[in-house]
Amino acid sequence: MYAIRQHEFGDVDTLRHEEVPDPVPGAGQVRVTVGAAGVHLLDTSLRRGERGGPFPLPDLPLVPGREVAGVVSALGPDVPDNWLGRRVVAHLGQAHGGYAEQAAANVASLHEVPDHVSDERAVAMIGTGRTAFGVLRIAAPTADDVVLVTAAAGGLGSLFVQELKALGATVVGVASTAKLDLVRELGADHVVDYTAPGWDDEVRAEVGEVSLVLDGVGGDAGKAGLDLLGVGGRTVLFGWSSGTPTPVGTADLYRLGIGADVAVGPRIVKGTNLRELETLALDALASGRLTPRTTAFPLADAGRAHTALENRETVGKVVLRP
Repeated sequence: MYAIRQHEFGDVDTLRHEEVPDPVPGAGQVRVTVGAAGVHLLDTSLRRGERGGPFPLPDLPLVPGREVAGVVSALGPDVPDNWLGRRVVAHLGQAHGGYAEQAAANVASLHEVPDHVSDERAVAMIGTGRTAFGVLRIAAPTADDVVLVTAAAGGLGSLFVQELKALGATVVGVASTAKLDLVRELGADHVVDYTAPGWDDEVRAEVGEVSLVLDGVGGDAGKAGLDLLGVGGRTVLFGWSSGTPTPVGTADLYRLGIGADVAVGPRIVKGTNLRELETLALDALASGRLTPRTTAFPLADAGRAHTALENRETVGKVVLRP
């Protein structure tokens, strides 16, 4: 089979499309013929040799990637025969191996995929979808909230907009110029171009204050969102794709009695478990409640996928197609 292998840490040229042996499923595992593999911003950090979140730096060489959807093509010992031939999606945890034509997965991690759900959309929900539901559980939005979503056209942001509208909240979607139409299509009540000077003043003119900020961008955009909060508002931070975390100090919290929470890693799974969040996300997909957007690249172009994701040129979830 062909896979993307990384032999050293560094730039996208370290991602090499190579022929490697098919994985052999061990006890309690299956082999999945991969129809779509998820690409995560964390993958780009690990590629550079920078530890991110709960994931330690992997041993090299490796096949990156932790999210796959496809068809079970082989069974390891102690796996029931009825898994063979079923369409599934799985998060591989810290095992990696997703950027490939075949991947080994623990049978306990598998979710069956309905016929009407594509591999690309399923793989978008197994990791990014579960994170979205974890963040929203912490944020606890209501129909009374006015919510500002940074990176509203991204993998998480596009799901937030849809789910917040389903809850009845007022949504302000912040995105770059080329992505504004998508944010409108997703249902945002107000769409703002964060690349335009004074975009935060535009938000004030349209909605006044916001009561909740969902911030995965950080930097200047995150700080502007923080300053838009009214009395008793709250911000939930879950990353900094800009490269710089949102600067939050006690003076900000005292100024209007606002709250700040962080929704990453153990904080997301506190009081729940990842499989429960995966099930919520996949059920929302299967029912049509949420429709993830995706940007797809051929497996051999994994380096191009990383570059586009790092440069914030993509919409929705980035996936690879073997």
